[in-house]
Amino acid sequence: MFTDTHCHLSFPEFDRDRPEVIERLKTGGISLLIDPGTNTETSRKAIELASIHSFIYANVGLHPHEVTSTVADSVISEFALLAHSPKVVAIGEIGLDYHYPDYNRTAQIDAFRRMLSLAKTLDLPAVIHCRDAWDDMLRILDEEKHSSLRGVMHCFSGDTALAGECLRRGFKLSIPGTVTYKRSLLPEVINAVSLDDLLTETDAPYLAPIPHRGKRNEPAFVHYVTQAIASIKNIPLDETAASIENSARKLFQIT
Repeated sequence: MFTDTHCHLSFPEFDRDRPEVIERLKTGGISLLIDPGTNTETSRKAIELASIHSFIYANVGLHPHEVTSTVADSVISEFALLAHSPKVVAIGEIGLDYHYPDYNRTAQIDAFRRMLSLAKTLDLPAVIHCRDAWDDMLRILDEEKHSSLRGVMHCFSGDTALAGECLRRGFKLSIPGTVTYKRSLLPEVINAVSLDDLLTETDAPYLAPIPHRGKRNEPAFVHYVTQAIASIKNIPLDETAASIENSARKLFQIT
């Protein structure tokens, strides 16, 4: 019934009790979960976890925080090899993050372009992380435009204007638990766009929704996100959840 399109279930934060976490998400009605990699190591772990569970899929990607210098050709080649796993459904998590000034923006931009190129070559969606870098992000997407370039803005945190810019470029908006926070702009965004343009995620173990804010997030909590969307759009919960799952399966080509 529920869909978590972005959950780092293979991260060490779940090593202690991963079987219990998986049991809770099953009990909670989650029928589809996607675990994104942030470098080659975590991408491999995501694939390994996905190979064990039929309802879990993986992405392979290079998070901007992992980019400190020019990425070697061998690393891109390794991602290309990993992406051919039958359980890989997207290239991501990739993107730009300018929040912390110490990160190398030039290297991030180069890595982002190369990972976008990989997504286009393999005809896979791109799962994009963008924080405090919207001008460069939108410019690069325009410069790298291609008929096969599509995907999702992971953990979307922009306003309605940015939402429109992303949608016009063929990207869906993935809504995290921050939609439940008091000062969130997401209710306004959700109200302004079509339900078909929205996906749900936890970004677990991060960004737990109210009433679990400040604690470790987990995939079972995605129902709080789905409920928030249903309430904002005044659509029944089961209809909202079904629409989001259908959109996710269509985007990531999961039958």
